[in-house]
Amino acid sequence: QVQLVESGGGLVQAGGSLRLSCATSGRTIINYVMGWFRQAPGKEREFIAGIRGSGVTTYYADSVKGRFTISRDNAKNAVYLQMNNLKPEDTAVYYCAAKIAASVPTTAAAYNYWGQGTQVTVFS
Repeated sequence: QVQLVESGGGLVQAGGSLRLSCATSGRTIINYVMGWFRQAPGKEREFIAGIRGSGVTTYYADSVKGRFTISRDNAKNAVYLQMNNLKPEDTAVYYCAAKIAASVPTTAAAYNYWGQGTQVTVFS
């Protein structure tokens, strides 16, 4: 079992930045693919970024490529999402997810473990 807790969400003006953190416990996460998803009201949960266990390989949704950066610190059992140049359409609840895998799934159903989410609101 892996427990995930997100933090770092908040209210930010368009063009601003936020850094989300995902603290994990229960097991070391080096063998886990970690992903960040988001869900806006009335919409499906959307993959935005993923990172393999080594931290070398990352994947991004087109909507955030060039603005968001996912990273991980396996020694601290933590994953991060640096979000720059935020836009109002980035407003959503952001979730951290984990799965033991070699490749990065981009569908929510593929992940086994989830955090409770953190709200990000971007105003113009």
